[in-house]
Amino acid sequence: MSVLAYQLSGHRPVQLGIVVLQADETLEHDLRRLLPEETELLVTRVPSATSVSSQSLAAMEADLSAAARLLPRGARFAALGFGCTSGTAQIGVSQVAELLRAGADVATVTEPVSALIAACQHLGIKRLALVSPYVAEVSAQLVDVLEGAGIEISAFASFNEAQEANVVRIDASSIANAARVTAVQAPCDGVFLSCTNLRTLDVIAGAEAELGVPVLSSNLVLAWHMARLAGVAQSLRTGAALVAR
Repeated sequence: MSVLAYQLSGHRPVQLGIVVLQADETLEHDLRRLLPEETELLVTRVPSATSVSSQSLAAMEADLSAAARLLPRGARFAALGFGCTSGTAQIGVSQVAELLRAGADVATVTEPVSALIAACQHLGIKRLALVSPYVAEVSAQLVDVLEGAGIEISAFASFNEAQEANVVRIDASSIANAARVTAVQAPCDGVFLSCTNLRTLDVIAGAEAELGVPVLSSNLVLAWHMARLAGVAQSLRTGAALVAR
């Protein structure tokens, strides 16, 4: 055998890590659409149920650190995210952060709840119209967490769906209509389309133009916050109000 000489490249892109739910068919693709081209997204998955309930969301806590441990050891993550809005609300923001740090050598972590709160502060949003795909018990926990952070949920509506296989296939016209009918229920400063598995990206620009307020989604705020923590938010690939301000 001939032993070949080699050199190590000194170039390392901005590396971002994400823990995606096993049942999620949307988040990974959306993040690659949104994050700057110069970033490198590394993905691991955590076991999750096909049906969403408070119990199934809480059960992910047991596997979250192990999922983070499956990310490449040689990577240097500028930020690490957990891709579940309602799961974060159920497990708790601080507990999710602790579990991620226990599994990966990274100081900077986020998830859609913290990302949404940061986005609302960035945009000056005090009152949100909230659209959720999920059943009442799951949605109620998210409402409680957001209101506990000082964000008033002035209007709320849900598709009342528990099956992830159905959530991911809710079509764009249904999502756009949900944003519309929820936003007019009461005065609001913005609309939030919750759930990383909901396919929202192609709805946001049109909904913002129609409603005249920022329209945010779990995947949009998560990508923005990860990029912001990594210092590359100015290159985020979207025309949404969140990035324009």
